[in-house]
Parts: sequence; structure tokens; C-alpha cells
Amino acid sequence: MSGSGNKRETLSGGCLCGGVRFLLAERPDGVVTCHCGQCRRFHGHIGAYITVPRDTVIFDADETLTWYRSSDFAERGFCGRCGSSLFWKGDGKSEIEIAAGSLDQPTGLTTLCHGYVEDKADYYEITDGLKQFPGSSEVE
Repeated sequence: MSGSGNKRETLSGGCLCGGVRFLLAERPDGVVTCHCGQCRRFHGHIGAYITVPRDTVIFDADETLTWYRSSDFAERGFCGRCGSSLFWKGDGKSEIEIAAGSLDQPTGLTTLCHGYVEDKADYYEITDGLKQFPGSSEVE
């Protein structure tokens, strides 16, 4: 397999302090942003996520990984030492959402669309021309 430009065949990432490090055995299609209130609070602004099967995430380090039940149907993962927001996983789902900002650069990924735009904050506009969904995005 050969990469092109700055697109790496595999992606890796982790938290700010290095207590959580991971490698992805499968490349995602791209990044989906989430403008819901929970993501804005968890990330300090919008959430930007990639989606991969849970069983394709290989942890090199996870001793500081902490999970918080943020709703009755999902948990959010973060580093308990440095506070980096890293993951969202829905109960019973085989995929996991990984914060795109936690990925090592370059990724070669592009943003695909915006979800939960009905909940977006009032201090910014979405002007990139990408598809917008009032609720959950329909990107698989």
C-alpha cells in the first residue's frame, strides 16, 4: 500500500500528557462535527469526530483513561490526568467516536458534514458549504 500526500495509511493519537495513546487499525471516511450542547461542553467548542469499529482501536497506553456516563445511552472517555477529551461510545454500538483533535498529524482527513446544528451555539456561523443535519448526521 502506498500513501499519497500527507495521508498516512494508519492513524495514531492520544491525550496531551501521553497517559492515553492509541493506534487505529482501520481508517475512517472522514471527520463529522457535532454541535450539540454536550459536545460543546466536553470539548470547549464543537466536537469533531472520526468513527471506527471499537475492535480496531489498539491501546499502547490507557492507564489514565477515564469514562464518564454523560447520558442514559452513552459514555465519554477522557484522560483523568490532563483532561483531554478523547472518545464517545454509545451503549450497544460496535463503533466508537474518537475526537479528531486527539489524532497525530498529518491525518489526510477532511470534514464530511455537521450534525446537531439546531443545537449550535450562537457565537459562530457554519459557512463551509458542507451538508448540515438538524440532529444526528446520516454519515455511516
